Amino acid sequence: MIPRKYGPLLFSLILSGLMSLLVSGISTFRAIGLVTNFSNLWSSAWLTAWLFAFPSVLLVTPLARKAVQLLTAKD
Repeated sequence: MIPRKYGPLLFSLILSGLMSLLVSGISTFRAIGLVTNFSNLWSSAWLTAWLFAFPSVLLVTPLARKAVQLLTAKD
């Protein structure tokens, strides 16, 4: 098991992985359609996207949290 203190990092890894998987799949399908080697092209696009998505999520998360605090009412 991973220690709980690494939870936010693991969350960012999983979130960025799933979102980049979804977006790269849709983008690849729209760009080339359902061709014979679609899964190879999709996985290549996904891994490239994930390399950018994970650090981006780590950098943007504090800004997003701050924006949510500013845009929501206090209890």
